[in-house]
Amino acid sequence: MSSVPYRGRLAPSPTGYLHVGHARTFWKAQQRAELAGGVLVLRSDDIDAVRAKMSFAEAMIEDLHWLGFRWQEGPDCGGPFGPYEQSRRRAFYEEAFQKLQAAGWVYPCRCTRKDVLRALQAPHATDEGPIYPGTCRPAGTQPISQPVTPPLNATKWNWRFRVPDGEVLEFVDGGFGPQRFVAGQDFGDFVIWRHDDLPSYQLSVVVDDAAMRISEVVRGADLLLSTARQLLLYRALGYPPPAFYHCPLVTDDAGVRLAKRHDSLSLRTLREQGVTPESLHEKFLSDS
Repeated sequence: MSSVPYRGRLAPSPTGYLHVGHARTFWKAQQRAELAGGVLVLRSDDIDAVRAKMSFAEAMIEDLHWLGFRWQEGPDCGGPFGPYEQSRRRAFYEEAFQKLQAAGWVYPCRCTRKDVLRALQAPHATDEGPIYPGTCRPAGTQPISQPVTPPLNATKWNWRFRVPDGEVLEFVDGGFGPQRFVAGQDFGDFVIWRHDDLPSYQLSVVVDDAAMRISEVVRGADLLLSTARQLLLYRALGYPPPAFYHCPLVTDDAGVRLAKRHDSLSLRTLREQGVTPESLHEKFLSDS
C-alpha cells in the first residue's frame, strides 16, 4: 500500500435513496483516502438497468455533497479512468469475460433463476443462498482447456465461474483482521454473466476497481465473503488485488441491516425533514 498512490472509491447503486448506513461506510472511505493523501473516486454502479434510475443517481450526488462528501473523480467531474457509470462500461466487462472464457474458467449454466436474478446485486450476508451443487459444471477438476459454447449472447444460458474446490483463500482485512474462506465449502461456482446479456456484480466491480486502479476497497462487513470470490477473479484475470477494509453495519432498532427499504433513514427523507448534516455526523458518523 505504501508504495502505491492511495485510490479509494465510493460505489453506490442508484436503485433507491442512500441511507445513513451507506453514509457511514462512505465516510470511512473518505477518511481513509484523506488520511493517506490520496484520491477518492465516485462510481455509479448502475449496471441493473431495470432498478437503476436517473432520479436516484442525481439524488445520490446531491445527498452526498449535502452531507460533506468530496471526491476527485466521478460522473459529475470526470477523470482519467472514466466513464464512471457502469452502464457505460460494457466493453470492459466483455473483454474480461472473453478472457475468462478463453482460459476455461467459466461454463454455461441453465440454473437457478433465483441465483441469476440476484447476480447483479451485491450478495449481502443475509442474502447468501445455498452453495451451487454443480449441476451444469463440466467434469474434471481443472479449468476447461477449450472455450465452451454457447456464445456470450446466447439466450437462456448463464455463465458461472468455476471455483477451485478446497482452495483456502486468506486475506487480512483492514477492519476485521485475518479472514479465511474455503472455495467449494463457503461458496460455490457463481454467476458472472447473465442470460439477459449483463455482467454480474462480482465481475463488474472487479473489472472496474482494477481499471480505475483502486488501491483499497472500503465497504460493509456483509461483503466479506464476496472478497474471496473476487480474489479468484483478480487472479484469473491477472489483476493485482486491492487491499480491503470492511466496516460494521448500521442496523435498525430490531438489529436488521439497513436497506433502501428503510426510507425513514434515507438521506433524502432526513433532508426533507430538516435534519442537518451536523446532526447526522454527530449521531452516525462521528465514531466511524
